[in-house]
Amino acid sequence: MQIQFHGHSCIQVTDGAHSVIIDPYLTGNPAAVASPEDIHVQHVILTHGHFDHITDAAAVAKQNDASIIAVEELAIHMAKQGLRTEAMHVGGEWKFNFGHVHLTQAVHTSSISTSDGEVLYAGVPAGVVLQMGDVTLYHAGDTGLFGDMKWIGERFDIDVAFLPIGGRFTMGPKDALTAAEWLKARCVVPIHFDTFPPIRQDGAAFVSDLARLGIQGRCLTPGEMITI
Repeated sequence: MQIQFHGHSCIQVTDGAHSVIIDPYLTGNPAAVASPEDIHVQHVILTHGHFDHITDAAAVAKQNDASIIAVEELAIHMAKQGLRTEAMHVGGEWKFNFGHVHLTQAVHTSSISTSDGEVLYAGVPAGVVLQMGDVTLYHAGDTGLFGDMKWIGERFDIDVAFLPIGGRFTMGPKDALTAAEWLKARCVVPIHFDTFPPIRQDGAAFVSDLARLGIQGRCLTPGEMITI
């Protein structure tokens, strides 16, 4: 399995013929090195409706004839754009042809801002446990620390966890360290930081702090790929 980090909270997971992207935000992302046209996937998973997670969802889905997997209200919004969707809800799980998806809680909000300034409800935010092949990934989405992360770590044998560390809009490094201890993932990758000034953080320092707790971490640069 190959995992490619596209910057901010966007990751692409490829296992054989199957490729899935989570929270595609490339257009307007100052850290991104890829464009929507570079992305070749069969499925798009969205954690919530904020612009820095869905900006390129429709473009990627259309050019690949890919389906969008999201919480029902967000899926309905995407379906109105003529896209194929798979609606789910937090706590729900489903086996797709590429693997197994379980949506978890995330402590955040979810909305869509229209071009005329209207803010639309986009359902609840979610985290994603993605099992493809023999690998289990956890993408926390945008979230603060919450106690059920302990349960997620008990329920799933997580190989890689992607945790936001930006602070201000999500948990910061200190709470993310606690989350990493609770999740017991074999590797932790920081996301949702450094894209904009309000979420400046030191990813390398976070990884060093993980090491002091006996936890392996990787701070990926946009475009970087790892093999599991």
